Amino acid sequence: MNQTKGHPKGLYLLFVTEMWERFSYYGMRALFMLYMVQALLFDKEMASQVYGSYTGLVYLTPLIGGYIADRYWGNRRSIVVGALVMAAGQFMLFLSACYFHQIELAKWLMFIGLGLLILGNGFFKPNISTMVGRLYTADDKRKDSAFTIFYMGVNVGSTLAPLICGLVGNTGHPEDFKWGFLASCIGMVLGAAVFQIFKNKYICDPDGNPVGTVPSKADCNTQKVSQTGKESNKRTAWMAVGTVLLTILFSVNWSGNGGIFAGADWIGSLIYATTIVMPIIIITDKSLSRTEQARIGVIYIIAFFVIFFWAAYEQAGASLTFFADEQTDRHIGGWEMPAAYFQSFNPIMIVTLAPIFATIWSFLGCDMKSHR
Repeated sequence: MNQTKGHPKGLYLLFVTEMWERFSYYGMRALFMLYMVQALLFDKEMASQVYGSYTGLVYLTPLIGGYIADRYWGNRRSIVVGALVMAAGQFMLFLSACYFHQIELAKWLMFIGLGLLILGNGFFKPNISTMVGRLYTADDKRKDSAFTIFYMGVNVGSTLAPLICGLVGNTGHPEDFKWGFLASCIGMVLGAAVFQIFKNKYICDPDGNPVGTVPSKADCNTQKVSQTGKESNKRTAWMAVGTVLLTILFSVNWSGNGGIFAGADWIGSLIYATTIVMPIIIITDKSLSRTEQARIGVIYIIAFFVIFFWAAYEQAGASLTFFADEQTDRHIGGWEMPAAYFQSFNPIMIVTLAPIFATIWSFLGCDMKSHR
């Protein structure tokens, strides 16, 4: 299993699994806003609030999923469970679109589907990318290009999803949205099936040991060696109390018009509260060394600036979707391009350039090694 040329086959299994997961996610995202406005007759403000809350929770739940995987389930089980839960969520959206004429039923099915997608993503997303690096030794120069290849899988799925789901779902007829959601569901099932079938054969470290299995009791005890159960429970309690208090504080209607919580966005407030409390809880952990705290501090600084990128990037699924649908000339000859197709443009550019950068990383790694 210890390879010096090429990449381990496990990388390509993770590539395919992530590709189908991203196909599922971005296929649904390409249609979601249009579905709410054109089929469920939401106004744009309400649709944008639902989309924003959904997207925020999608980024939040991996904190919980990563913790459960590290302590109890392991990466493999978390990925399979997350994939199946997301497939169930996509199927609920398919059912919602099947009954879009019955608005109340369709809404409930949609929100159940979103809840399953959020939960499943929490288990899936933080675990699959962490397995990539564990396929290699610590000093293996192929790791940089491996992550580039893996990231290309993300963008292959992101490219295909709006094209396929948009073709069958974004036809201008509300009754066709269901086919786009069904395509997303099928993609997620395929990803889960491929991973489940081949994980034991290919997801191994260079010595042939399985990667991402259920943590042993020894591993869990090692993680807890510098922190007693009592102290851990105390920190968890402080985190819960702080999150609840800040959520309430952010939800207060300070204008005085209406009730004290009139117009409160509870989900948005919860997200804001969590992003304040959890970083403080983490970095003040007494079990961390000064070096670890410094590194976490650097991550926080980078994460702060990355917020603005992702806030703009996620407009592709919201305001820019409306812009493409309503204010863009999409006619090419006698054919009208579906608005969903525009969400493929960004990943197409990344897929085009990723092989070039993978080659560059490999070349630079070999060049550095030759100069030692």
